[in-house]
Amino acid sequence: MHCLSLLKPAPHRAGFFLLALLLAASGAHAQMDGGADYLMRMDRDRDGRVSLGEYQDWLGYAFQRMDRNGDGQLVAAELPGGRGKPVSLSAHRQALAEAFGRQDLDRNGVLDARELAAPPR
Repeated sequence: MHCLSLLKPAPHRAGFFLLALLLAASGAHAQMDGGADYLMRMDRDRDGRVSLGEYQDWLGYAFQRMDRNGDGQLVAAELPGGRGKPVSLSAHRQALAEAFGRQDLDRNGVLDARELAAPPR
């Protein structure tokens, strides 16, 4: 079974975070082994930590790839399986912000390699 077939349209936005994560990990970005690899790739300013913006930009890549007409809105035809409720880029970024908050275990506003390696809560 293909990993994307496990996603079902959800009344909340968490499914889109999972979709972005699956796409990023499955080839949209290079395969990575752990938190240090994620940190190295996501940390654009090379300060040793991942900010919310860096996190959203990295995981937002999947949204951009799926948004074939570039209108900032994923409609059913652009979603896996060709169905589901439309989702805007702003809603997607908000879902990523919520996931970031759950991964920020020490609540310092950035993610380190340990936090990146841990699954979102």
